[in-house]
Amino acid sequence: MTSGTLASTRLLLIGCGKMGGAMLAGWLARGLDPASVWVVDPGQSDLPNGVSRVEATDALTLDPAPDICVLAVKPQMMAEALPPYATLAAKGTVFLSVAAGKTSEGVDNLLGGGAAVVRAMPNTPAAVGAGMTVLFANDKVSTDARATCETLMGAVGLVDWIEDEGLMDAVTAVSGSGPAYVFLLAECLAAAGEAQGLPRALAARLARQTVSGAGALMAGAPEDPATLRKNVTSPNGTTAAALAVLMDDTAFPKALRDAVTAAADRSRDLAS
Repeated sequence: MTSGTLASTRLLLIGCGKMGGAMLAGWLARGLDPASVWVVDPGQSDLPNGVSRVEATDALTLDPAPDICVLAVKPQMMAEALPPYATLAAKGTVFLSVAAGKTSEGVDNLLGGGAAVVRAMPNTPAAVGAGMTVLFANDKVSTDARATCETLMGAVGLVDWIEDEGLMDAVTAVSGSGPAYVFLLAECLAAAGEAQGLPRALAARLARQTVSGAGALMAGAPEDPATLRKNVTSPNGTTAAALAVLMDDTAFPKALRDAVTAAADRSRDLAS
């Protein structure tokens, strides 16, 4: 495995559902050789050309062993699915886990201890190459392996690192769960438009395009969100009237703070 490159990486993907499938598509588009990818997922009917499906027992005997094993199974399945892969951990395979709420220590314990583990928190826009992933590596992960994991997750969006794993609960609450908050915004905006007399289909179209368009504008603009907000707010205009309601500290800002706190608290519960 060459630092930060995909072409020479041998990869085992455990679980190829929506997130696993999105990541796999991104990796192949970025140059990962399909012949160096093995997938363990009995429920996945179709795989990209050249990618091999293997049974879990056969994955353990791949020779040479995979460089990276990506864990994309549901968190509640980890305790049953993971222990057999201790065989690969002992051979030096690095485990990249995208299972929400599962700490690197928890993954390491399931692998028998001493495993190189990178914990990832991606979000669902990874399915369209616009994800946000935050990574944490335990002290068994080499510099080269960190670079390769960053490249893997960078294939489906932006990547950042934290050195304090305790921050992952806040990351989960902001970016992991965040897309749902944005979808709710579009949902509520459409309902509010309908309440003002707009036909339902038109209100939904206006809300959907406004939210996605504003997101695209923000992604490509050098200004921060506060500046972009001010740029579309004329003094004493319609936007200012709406923001006076939304920005009252007992309204939207408080609701969002409370929502993020609730999500972070739940993330901590799941990890314990």
